[in-house]
Amino acid sequence: MIAYVKGKLVQKEPTFVVLEANGIGYHINISLSTYSQIKEEENCILHTHFHVKEDAQTLFGFSSLEEKKVFLHLISISGVGPSTGLMVVSSMSPGEIQSAIVNGDAKSIQMVKGIGAKTAQRIVLELKDKMAKEQYEVQGDGIKNVVLGNTVKNEALSALMTLGFAKASAEKSIDKILKNSGNSITLEELIKQALKSA
Repeated sequence: MIAYVKGKLVQKEPTFVVLEANGIGYHINISLSTYSQIKEEENCILHTHFHVKEDAQTLFGFSSLEEKKVFLHLISISGVGPSTGLMVVSSMSPGEIQSAIVNGDAKSIQMVKGIGAKTAQRIVLELKDKMAKEQYEVQGDGIKNVVLGNTVKNEALSALMTLGFAKASAEKSIDKILKNSGNSITLEELIKQALKSA
């Protein structure tokens, strides 16, 4: 229904943005890779998917059509809702997801929070043929500028809690990753690692 939203970036968080277009502020849920692609620019465009269910209407936005396409493939699978689909595209790039599916690597997909063994196998089984026909670019590492200290920790914690993690386990995960990385880690990478370890 809504193919994209183009407008002024009013608010940017690791899990959502608010874009103002023609005087209307759109709350759009985003993935971590989209978060890293959106610079602090005045205007931006997000390719969107409008998800309607009984008790909610939600907009999901992506910086690239590739990411949106993979997300739509994922949520077409029984048992994979938009939140889980967003978690997968936050944890892996479109190229990594395609590679895992085409090569039958259900274990890589299973590492994402909320994906069990049966769901991972179903994703591989149902999407293998579709994904084999498609081409996805391998993208760069996302955010390069490193921000340290409590800001990154708090933003990562907030993002993980929004994604459904318990505060205590999210904090424990983040602290462990920060300790091992010597604090030289980007926000996106911190959240990605926490998603895989929590």
